[in-house]
Amino acid sequence: MIALYHPGRSLLHRAPALLKLALLAASVTVVALPREPWQLAVAAGITIVLFLVAAVPVRLAARGVAPVLWLLLVAVPLNAWFSGWESAAVMAGRVITAVALAALFTITTTVTAVLGAMTTLLRPFPFIDADRVGLMMALTIRAVPLLAAIVGSVIEARKARGLERSLRAIAVPVIVRSLQTADELGEALIARGVDD
Repeated sequence: MIALYHPGRSLLHRAPALLKLALLAASVTVVALPREPWQLAVAAGITIVLFLVAAVPVRLAARGVAPVLWLLLVAVPLNAWFSGWESAAVMAGRVITAVALAALFTITTTVTAVLGAMTTLLRPFPFIDADRVGLMMALTIRAVPLLAAIVGSVIEARKARGLERSLRAIAVPVIVRSLQTADELGEALIARGVDD
């Protein structure tokens, strides 16, 4: 989410995060329903139009959808084996369209706006501490690139030491550094009064 956000002034960029979240949920539900290829083609066409309205660069749109393609390399042949190629194509189209819609949401919505929307959604429930849930989500979102940076630096160090084939040379430093980072984060939260 952090890496995908692309600033802009389009109608989608300016729309409230809660509205976009509701539309995303509705759109993904609709995308899951088509049984015929033409129905899916209409949903995919609308998704493409939304990307054009948001003025999203093609490279950024492709980067938002790319991670799911590895999954489809396995899922499509298996689906084709059991249900035929038409069913496999519809399944692949559904997945790609749903992921593209989710990517469009993250491309046009800041993390702060998403956290604000989630906090607003949870406020009516008195048994849920909305602010604490928002803090937890912010920490989780921040932890993903932080962990990726740790893994990247450990891989570079492993290469420098000539230990490319050693699983231990990557697993142990990543675990140790992750735990150290978690301890530091915990201490920082306690220092700010978030300790119960």
